[in-house]
This record gives sequence, C-alpha cells and structure tokens, in this order.
Amino acid sequence: MSMCWASRLYCVVGQTGRGLMLPLSRMALCAKCELCLATPPATPADSTATLVKNRILALYAQRMNRAMTTPKPMALIPAVTPAVEATRDSENATADSGDGENGGKATRNKTSKKEPRLPAVITTPADPWPRPYYFEDGFRRVKPYHFTYTTWCKERWRGRELIDIFESEFRDRPLEYYRRAMEGGEVAVNNKTVGPHHVLRNGDCITHTLHRHEPPVTSDDIGILHEDNDMIVINKPSGVPVHPSGRYNFNSVTEIMKSARGPDWLAYPCNRLDRLTSGIMFIAKNPRAAVKLGNQIAARTVRKEYIARVIGKFPDGEVVCNQPILAISPKLGLNRVRANGKDARTVFKRLAYYPPPENENGPTPNKETGESAEGKPWSEKRGYSIVRCMPVTGRTHQLRVHLQFLGHPIENDPIYANQKVWGFDLGCNDVDASLNSDDDIISRLSRMGKEDVAEAVAYYDEMVDDYHKRRAEKMSGEICEICLTPLYTDPGPHELSLWLHSLRYEDKDGAWKYVSPLPAWALPPEGYNGPTEVGGMEALVEAVKDVNPEIV
Repeated sequence: MSMCWASRLYCVVGQTGRGLMLPLSRMALCAKCELCLATPPATPADSTATLVKNRILALYAQRMNRAMTTPKPMALIPAVTPAVEATRDSENATADSGDGENGGKATRNKTSKKEPRLPAVITTPADPWPRPYYFEDGFRRVKPYHFTYTTWCKERWRGRELIDIFESEFRDRPLEYYRRAMEGGEVAVNNKTVGPHHVLRNGDCITHTLHRHEPPVTSDDIGILHEDNDMIVINKPSGVPVHPSGRYNFNSVTEIMKSARGPDWLAYPCNRLDRLTSGIMFIAKNPRAAVKLGNQIAARTVRKEYIARVIGKFPDGEVVCNQPILAISPKLGLNRVRANGKDARTVFKRLAYYPPPENENGPTPNKETGESAEGKPWSEKRGYSIVRCMPVTGRTHQLRVHLQFLGHPIENDPIYANQKVWGFDLGCNDVDASLNSDDDIISRLSRMGKEDVAEAVAYYDEMVDDYHKRRAEKMSGEICEICLTPLYTDPGPHELSLWLHSLRYEDKDGAWKYVSPLPAWALPPEGYNGPTEVGGMEALVEAVKDVNPEIV
C-alpha cells in the first residue's frame, strides 16, 4: 500500500480491529486501534509529516514486536475512504441531534446509509524507515518484515482458481502455506478475503502479504570511485542486485545507497549489471545526467572493458568474436550463438594463464563421463585464464555467450559452463545447433528447476539465484516462528559472485575515464607470478578499428 504522509495516515491495528484514516489536521486518539496521535504543533507541512511519520513507525514497530509473541499475524487494515468517513461524520452528527436515546435512533434510521463493511485483509506499509539492516558474519542482513506484493490478473490466469495459480507459478513456499494464507486474508483479491477456490477474472487485483525473509548479501561497502553534482560512479560488489527484484528488496544497490543518503534521495542507474557481476556502475543524480550518459553509450562513444576468469588456456593475442546472438528462450533469459541472431562483436585478450599445480595441460578427460582419470570434473584440471573483454555491441549475456562459443566459458558460470545443460563441449563452435538443439538445451535446463517457468524468472540473475537456491542452499533445520517458513543457511562465496567484473569505462575522446581495482579472483594465486593491474585499451581498440571506427 502506498502512503502519502503529507495528506493522511493509516493506523496500525490488531487482528480484529479497524483503522480510521485521519487527515493531519485531525490528529487525535484513534478509538479503534488505541494509538495516541498527539495534535502536532504549528509547523510547516513537511516537518509535520516527518514528525507524524516517525511517530507512527515507532508505534508500528512496538505493535509488531508484541504481535510476534502470538501465533496470530499482524494486520494493517486499509483505512476507510473519504466518502465513508464523511458518511460516518454525518451519521454521528445526526445521532447527536436527537432528543434522547429514542429520538436519536429514529433520526439515524431515516437519514443514514448502511456503512460499507471493510474486508479483514492484511496489508502493510510499503516503505518503512529506517531500513532494518544489521551486520553479522560478513553479511549485510535485513530483519524479517511484513510486506505486501500486488499484481493484476494476467490473461493466462483468467478462469483459474487462485490456489491453482499459486501452485503453478509461485512455488517458493509450500502449497499448504498458500491455502492458509488465502483463508486467513494474507492473500486477498480486490481487497477482500477469498477462499483458495476463488476463480480469477479480468481486472482482479491480487495482494499477498507475508513475513519477508531477504537473502543476505556481502557486507562489503559500495565503493565510490567518483562523485559530482550530476553523477556517482560506484564499484558494485558482487551478489547485490541493482534494483529491488525477486527475493531482494532492501538488499539492493539503490536501497542501500538510499539508506545512507536519506529517504528523499533518488537513484537513476545508467547501466545494468547482473546481480552476481561486480564493477563499475553509473548512478545519475537527476534524469538529465542519466539521459546524457545513456545517449553516449548508445552512440558507442564510450569504451567498456570487463575482466573474466575462464576455463582453460585462452589463446594469446587479440581474439575478435563476431558471432550473432539469439535469445532462444526469452522466459529463461537464455541466449546462444546462432546464425539468425543479432550482430554482436567482442574483442578478447588474455591477461594471464594459471595452470593447475600438477602440470600445464592436466589429465586427459574422458569424454564419455566428462571426468578425468582421477574421477574429478575435467574443467577443474585445465587451469584458468584471466581475460580482458571489450564488448563493441551490447547484446544480452554477450560476453558469457561469446566466451562459451570460443570454448572458454566463465569458470563459475552455473548456466553457460554447465555440462549437464550444454554437453561435454559446452556449446563450443556449435553455430548451427548441430550438437545441441534449442529444444534440447531448454529441456535440460527445465529439468534442473521449474518445468513451467513464470514471467517473474525472466532475467538471468534471477534464474541464477533460483538455480543456486536449489543446488547449494542447505536447510538449516530451523523454522521462522512468525510465518513457519523454513530457514536456510548462509550462501557460500561461490553463490555470491560470477567471475565477471566491469573494470573500465572511458570516453573515446579522453574527456573522462574510470577504472576499478582488479577483484581478488583475478589476482595471481598463491605460488604464482602474474599481473596485478591492467594497461590501456589501445591494443583492443586497434583490433576492430577498421570495422568499428566509431570507437577509435
């Protein structure tokens, strides 16, 4: 629910109470929820709104803490509309004007309208402040909180029962939980409590209020590389999404920065990095600055460089990959090299190669099993390379797909370096899909997770997050006392990072340049010598200056 603190308030109430909406000019004791709302002093509207907001949030937190000691869920009932409030005022005035008890009742019966019954549904404030962060064991954590999701009935949901929709498309919780939530009001349709067998129609609004448990993210700071009146250049940590999405809300770049800079601060991200990718990001302070940089990037007058850690020994020298890229499953966000795809071009150059300790080449893999003679996965025996990547075009997953096609996928990429999906050769040189058809790839990936993927899993980082949740998270054996949700152990380092880092952005004419430090996984391992910094982009640009003169 969205709240406008400058005009009206919503009162927090208990399971059986009801809240009244009070304009700021009518601060008083709320008889329904017993919250004392003191009349504010004569101060400017903004100050009054802030005062009242802080007071309500403090009271809300107190009631939340008390509610957590009982099995009944907390409830915030939508306030009555202005029309209903006016009706109540009219009724009270009419009743008070009667001569004695009987006279008052007679007048009321003549003039009053029946008051609409408010549905006992559960909704919550949408923007609590301050953000409920705390730090523990190297993670930034968010205290569990109540949150309401809102969505409209999609075309494919029409004519289907509510429980059927949640069973097929929102399977992160047990079916029995959803059944109880629909019967108890946590899941509502059009602000009314309906049973699990309610049939959805076009135009229905579905809300789901739950006790939200956000996954932890790294406690590493969001590094500031540059800041002026228009732009902030940051070094984004891996594992932190840019925007609230999926299971992440307050543990996102924009919300973390907002928490540090104040509730009125607005972020305008200019480039997108997947949740697991680290490195340079531009956060504009105003729309004008965001549009200006966006136009520069679209015109290809901005050079970008990434660093990747890939499987095996990458070829020496500049390697240009011109293979087109096709989205073979928009729902899954899955892409591959295909002749009928969109034009794409990337320049690669090996920065360093680190062989496995045994020898440079490692044991010969057994193609039947995908394992070495020692029974270990072959990819672990080939060593790895640190590769510089300069994307000339900007296709989705371009670097990952091109590296996979060249036979050197990113080493810890759970999708494009997964032999269970792509086969032993990982899609290397499979431009005509002769080794693995699109249907084969999608089928194998589906067997790893949801067979009927919802639209919510449309982006790669969400797909990776879902993959890690199934593959690596282990049940802790504990259950939340408030919502009975099973709790998980903390994610490991491999679940918080993809070995791909946005290293450099620079204007081709030299007007500005920003370079971030090399991540730890790109530095020489113990016992090896190797580069600890990267030179200029001249060699990368030289490799494509004839076909892409705009970047010179």
